[in-house]
Amino acid sequence: MKISRIAKSIVAGIAAGSGAAVTAAQDSVVTTGESVTIALAVLGAWGITWAVPNRPTQTRSLPRDL
Repeated sequence: MKISRIAKSIVAGIAAGSGAAVTAAQDSVVTTGESVTIALAVLGAWGITWAVPNRPTQTRSLPRDL
């Protein structure tokens, strides 16, 4: 398993979780429902991002000298 395959999922989970956490903490109180929303945002981002394959790398062939 390459780290590059899971790196995009980890970053997406951190981004979604931090976005939900900032929104939830604006009133200085994080309720149980907001905690569940944060957890679901992280899990949803991980699942959706993991399901989408990485773009295949394109290799260029160099012209041969004749």
